[in-house]
Amino acid sequence: MENTNSVQFFSGENIPLEMHKVRMVQRLHLPTVEDRLRAMQAAGNNTFLLRNRDVYLDMLTDSGVNAMSEAQYAAMMMADDSYAGSETFFRLSDALHEFFGKDYFLPAHQGRAAENIIASAFVKPGDITPMNYHFTTTKALITRMGGTVVEVFSEDALDSSVIKPFKGDLNMEKLEACVQAAGASKISFVRIEAGTNLIGGQPVSLQNMRAVSKFCRAKGIPLVFDASLLADNLFFIKTRDAECADKTLGAIVHELSELMDIIYFSARKLGCARGGGIVTSDKALYEAMREFVPLFEGFLTYGGMSVREMEAMAVGLRETLDLEVINQTPMFIAALGEALQQKGVPVVTPFGGLGCHVDASRFVEHIPQSQYPAGALGAAIYLAGGIRGMERGTLSEQRRPDGSETFSEMELVRLAVPKRVFTLSQIKFVADRVGWLYENRNLIGGLTFEEEPSTLRFFFGRLRPIGDWQEKLAAKFLADMPNGL
Repeated sequence: MENTNSVQFFSGENIPLEMHKVRMVQRLHLPTVEDRLRAMQAAGNNTFLLRNRDVYLDMLTDSGVNAMSEAQYAAMMMADDSYAGSETFFRLSDALHEFFGKDYFLPAHQGRAAENIIASAFVKPGDITPMNYHFTTTKALITRMGGTVVEVFSEDALDSSVIKPFKGDLNMEKLEACVQAAGASKISFVRIEAGTNLIGGQPVSLQNMRAVSKFCRAKGIPLVFDASLLADNLFFIKTRDAECADKTLGAIVHELSELMDIIYFSARKLGCARGGGIVTSDKALYEAMREFVPLFEGFLTYGGMSVREMEAMAVGLRETLDLEVINQTPMFIAALGEALQQKGVPVVTPFGGLGCHVDASRFVEHIPQSQYPAGALGAAIYLAGGIRGMERGTLSEQRRPDGSETFSEMELVRLAVPKRVFTLSQIKFVADRVGWLYENRNLIGGLTFEEEPSTLRFFFGRLRPIGDWQEKLAAKFLADMPNGL
């Protein structure tokens, strides 16, 4: 059904309408603020290290935690677990061909694994990889192979207050200048990331994809598309681009797919399953990557995935072409963003995909970047409501070779909204607690490292608060809400 689900409420309210019903539930627990303080300290002020039993609303990520449909669960019972020649593989391969229109499929256990294969196959020491914006693991895997990431993001992409429909677009002048300076032979590939993660889930326009594809093909440079967040990006193309208003979602996917040489994705996001893969119609590119699948992942018919997850992925991909499936996350993100704006909370606009992004640089502007303001705000949001978000700022960067800090261009806390998981009352709870925190933002202080890994430190590094600001924040919460909840 191709509509925008713009149901009008007689009351005049503008709220998202769930196009599904809940048939399975998971018990949640809301710890008191005293327990939240102990849990945060035990986790080294890193939300990744919190135990899930201490979390009320898990908004860390949408990766692998989206709700699956009844059709996906039913499909899992059909799985063929043969090591070679599995019918499950061919069903998934057919679904991917139907979805993207590409001829070849390489399975991988998740998107990060697909990135590893692509980087291993195409990045050489001294190479340059231009992209609209880096993602943490993408950059780490490219630099591991001796390459360098160059970001060619669009004007105003890093200004959280500017409202433009497609802030994830590549800047063509920057891209052309980058290729001119390095020489086309030194460009491993150009990468476009759908729903650009680290700048607030901002989408890329179809027009920009066309321009980048035309340029790359004229230069003989492969164009790689990270389709992990395609579902949200697809929704925004459909609803923000007048040219695409009357196109089916399938037609839009096929058009953008034809512009790309290689497409990879995390099915933990796209398709609401757990796995990933790479598709292409270029046999030479396929063969260049193929040898790395059995080396890093598993045999070519499963690539490290469970066959049950592969069956669920095949169904989930087809469901991605249903507007009433993919509109749920963007609508709930918008509802949360609007509620936060009403309380004065600075958020990234326009509201993007994946989650609502709080601008920590404006929320806690008194905290210097050297004290990880987004990380501190993420810890404070957990203290305020048992809500686990993710730092997307300086903490997510890594130090330069000389040990100096790399300050992020944006300091964000991402409050992810997994597909069809949260209720509207839970969204309102988040807005209420973050709104309370904004009223008490001057109590929030910075963080400093106690244990700092050299790579991907945001995953398992441990920090401590500078001063006793967390105890003061908890005390203020108890004063305002004496039951601690």
